[in-house]
Amino acid sequence: MNHRLFRSALAAFALLLSLTQMATPAQASSAAQTKSDATTLDRYVGEYRYQNEPDVTLSFFRDGSQLAVESARMAHTPLKASAPDTFTPENSGTHFVFQSDANGQVTGVKRIVDKDEALAPRISSQPQHNHFRTYDRKEFMIPMRDGVKLHAVVLRPLDTNEPLPLLMQRTPYGVDESTSDSINARYPELAQSGYIFVMEDIRGRYGSEGQFFMNRPIVDHHDPGSSNPDNIDETTDAYDTAAWLVKNIPSNNGRIGVMGISYPGFLAIESGIDPNPAIKAISPQAPMTNLWMGDDFFHNGAWRQSYGYDYAIGLETSKENAFSKINEDAYDFFLSAGSLAGDIKKAGVGVLPTWQGFLDHPSYDHYWQIRAVEAHLTQVNVPTLEVGGWWDQEDMWGPQAEYAALKPHDKNGEVFIVLGPWNHGQWARTTRSLGDVNFGAATGDQFRAQIEAPFFAHYLKDEGHFDLKDTASFQTGTDHWMRYSHWPPTAGVTDRNLYLDADGSLSFTQPAGDATAFTTYVSDPANPVPYRKRPIEATYAPTGSGWYTWLVQDQRFLGDRKDIATWRTPVLDHPVTITGDIVADLFASTSGTDSDWIVKLIDVYPDDPSLGKMSGAELMIVDEIFRGRYRQSYENPEAIPANTPEEYKFSLHGADHAFLKGHRIMVQVQSTWFPLYDRNPQTFVPSIMTAAPSDYKAATQHVYGSAAHPSHLILPIAGPAASEN
Repeated sequence: MNHRLFRSALAAFALLLSLTQMATPAQASSAAQTKSDATTLDRYVGEYRYQNEPDVTLSFFRDGSQLAVESARMAHTPLKASAPDTFTPENSGTHFVFQSDANGQVTGVKRIVDKDEALAPRISSQPQHNHFRTYDRKEFMIPMRDGVKLHAVVLRPLDTNEPLPLLMQRTPYGVDESTSDSINARYPELAQSGYIFVMEDIRGRYGSEGQFFMNRPIVDHHDPGSSNPDNIDETTDAYDTAAWLVKNIPSNNGRIGVMGISYPGFLAIESGIDPNPAIKAISPQAPMTNLWMGDDFFHNGAWRQSYGYDYAIGLETSKENAFSKINEDAYDFFLSAGSLAGDIKKAGVGVLPTWQGFLDHPSYDHYWQIRAVEAHLTQVNVPTLEVGGWWDQEDMWGPQAEYAALKPHDKNGEVFIVLGPWNHGQWARTTRSLGDVNFGAATGDQFRAQIEAPFFAHYLKDEGHFDLKDTASFQTGTDHWMRYSHWPPTAGVTDRNLYLDADGSLSFTQPAGDATAFTTYVSDPANPVPYRKRPIEATYAPTGSGWYTWLVQDQRFLGDRKDIATWRTPVLDHPVTITGDIVADLFASTSGTDSDWIVKLIDVYPDDPSLGKMSGAELMIVDEIFRGRYRQSYENPEAIPANTPEEYKFSLHGADHAFLKGHRIMVQVQSTWFPLYDRNPQTFVPSIMTAAPSDYKAATQHVYGSAAHPSHLILPIAGPAASEN
């Protein structure tokens, strides 16, 4: 896998790299090749199963004088011997080191990538072929209504001439590496079923003509002037691409499905707005939907500093991916830079278009409103399968927001949502785990085989059995799939207030204490709370990054910081299950005139050695930030009256989680989360994007827990515990 495809995969989180852990050329070793005879190679032939990923096996074959490896989701890959028992794919830093017992019998193979090791014991002497289906590959330049041509790769299975539906993904991340092998590895269930795959570079990216605009606004298609060829957007480009494909690709059945993860998920939902009649099914997966309200760049007005910095460089300094690396702890990098204005100066690449948007539009004004997708979802034009992850570090808000916008208009029961125990795009992988949390099954494989593939087969081929009625949700804690008639479900669910008492306890009983009772801490922008363990790598660091798993990182790494307020329940004597949207309702004051409020709902595991790394762990279930200046209006920020209790009510979003017997429920509140979010100066300034160093001041924060000011979380509690105290 070459470096450019690796970069594309990082952005879309849907690559073979995540299955095999193979390194990029930048990590490749230059070990000299060692010759091995056939007898030596034959010792290693067989099938091996990973201990940490029992759903993934590797098969090693002898190809003449070479060894080769493949798996169900990895193409047949020749290996070079760098030692008698060590083999390496060409242009890769991965090493496969075979293990033997005292009698010389091969017992397993260890995959080594940098400091990461994974052991796969041998389970058979008979290797298994992956049975990839062979696809023919062609490239086209597809004309749009304004004369711009977009580059597309079209892949069709060679073993049939029957009319097939087209399955399209439009992307800013490059399609040159789309091949028969990559299609089989990335979409194993769909590739076996048989589609004509279409991978298209959006305008201004990679092989496509035109100019790229991040999150291009939707034009008014109903305006008489919209027929002007210059009135183009991603919906019109999807429309024109579909029209060309149906007319020009031989032996298609006239039906098109559109899918994609992240930015391609945004492009998938756009294809369903005033769609071409040939588009019959779409699946927006982790779609960026509203970049100011709750997706990549802002959450409730708080700017995602490290991500907004990294992502703009990656997409706007080159026509191809150009994600940069930070040569120091990102915490130190952004702390020394200061505000966005300081970031720009330190980057030395000029003011990129998206950065200019941040500078000019820090609040939710027209600039962001016209880029928000959910306002355009006023009717269901095409069956839609939304997909999201509970621990999506980039676009957890998007799929739930799109489902919520579409569902009231769903007269025919054609809007569906799947929510699973995943980070950004992890359902494309074969894995049982996220970080240290093991869910007991390869949930992504289950989703693809049981929901995604049947969805497209039903609507594009009139085949198979698609039985999802509305919502599929993986309930964490109990670790099994649930089906609901709507999200969030209401049957058997009761909203209950979990109060943050001034004594540090959590209770379902409203406090009756002194009106001035509170919990206090001092928030200092000079020493902000890190959002993950340090050192913090660049978002898409080529040698690996904690970015992908920080939402499930054990919160004990924060130790006993004094700038975090904490509340806990006693040890639970029965399970407490929350299913639906969780809301924080804080009554708080600050000695400053602006403040951020971060709320984290945490499952505290018991100290139990049988739980392995999860013994005593503090696992975030939901979490969110709210920038205090927007408590009255997202469009018009206002200073906070100093030392005056104010109410801050905001969603922590959805969850389906059981706090098990023996666990504790914990809530934490803090005012910095760095450098995920830029630091609030805690003094009101016209724009935090250009705040000066002298603007940043420490502030004393009070979170009230009294009868008059009862800070609490609103929990949607399911089952018997809904009515228990």
